[in-house]
Amino acid sequence: VLDPGHGGRDPGTIGGQGTQEKRIVLAAAEELKRQLEAGGRCRVAMTRSTDRFIPLGDRVDFARRREAALFVSLHADSAPGARGASVYTLGEGSDPLALALARRENLADRAGGLRLPSVPPEVQAILLSLMRAETRAGSARMARQVVNELGQDVPLLPNTHRQAGFVVLKAPEIPSVLVEMGFLSNVQDEAALRRPEHRARVARAMTRAIHGWLARAGQPEALAATG
Repeated sequence: VLDPGHGGRDPGTIGGQGTQEKRIVLAAAEELKRQLEAGGRCRVAMTRSTDRFIPLGDRVDFARRREAALFVSLHADSAPGARGASVYTLGEGSDPLALALARRENLADRAGGLRLPSVPPEVQAILLSLMRAETRAGSARMARQVVNELGQDVPLLPNTHRQAGFVVLKAPEIPSVLVEMGFLSNVQDEAALRRPEHRARVARAMTRAIHGWLARAGQPEALAATG
């Protein structure tokens, strides 16, 4: 599942040239979907394909209802002095930048119900803990793939893989990453992200990362979600 961030009444970051994050990430997600489907190895769904607002919890629910193999959220935020792509997995926050980005993105939070077996509560707690550990390991593998592939084509933020408590990364059973393709607050990143050829380059790197992750996960078909 691909999850283009923001949308509708929520434009996200607005760059110095007036570039709206919601439009950039939707265009990038559409290109990534096209490339993934052209490879014939993935079934791809998008949390939004138009300019509309979707609550964060609904984005997670969308992926869970489709039993997604992987969730990829796309963003292009703002941060003073920051430049380059980065990837986030669920965590408590690895640094002040990660914490600040998560706080800004987490406009709403909503818990979703898991379909756990009918077993005593203490057994359910163990199963949930094991599920979350496996999911976090899968998310970390995907983050490494993304960093390796993006690093071949686009500038990277130092300490590229970071952790933060983004709501959209909280599905306990779906490996999830949030990819910051760059920062619209940076003149160079904004100019690059406005160019279709640059977004296609990012999509090619992401396609390689997703295909590599799926190959390791042993899943010949997957449902991908981006937001």
